[in-house]
Amino acid sequence: MVPARAQQCSDPVARFVVRDGGIDTPLCGLAGDAERGRAIVAGRQGNCLACHAAPIPEQAFHGDIGPPLHGVAGRLTEAELRLQVVDATHLDEHTVMPPFHRVTGLTAVRRDRIGQPLLSAAEVEDVLAYLLTLKQDQAHE
Repeated sequence: MVPARAQQCSDPVARFVVRDGGIDTPLCGLAGDAERGRAIVAGRQGNCLACHAAPIPEQAFHGDIGPPLHGVAGRLTEAELRLQVVDATHLDEHTVMPPFHRVTGLTAVRRDRIGQPLLSAAEVEDVLAYLLTLKQDQAHE
């Protein structure tokens, strides 16, 4: 049986509208879970820590290619953050941040991943829910 969260979004890539530098509406109308989002950010699935420092002290290595995630919800709106996670190339076509919820126009995709986004709509909303908890610029651990 498919979990209720997955039933709400039948396409691999959710439809969304970019307006004023963000995506206002949650993908597939889903509500994210910050705890699941933190696990994605901390783990290999999102691989966020390869480029970003975050208030996740149990992980020893954090990247510095992208901006630190400490206090990110104080700098960007929910809509702006959602677009950053979905596909930051809408904001900067030369960004090194991968599009986590796009499957077209990509190169060097593993054959078993063709047609599948790096993160599902539910996972994007989970990551977003976690990022929205990062309102203050916590000391960099």
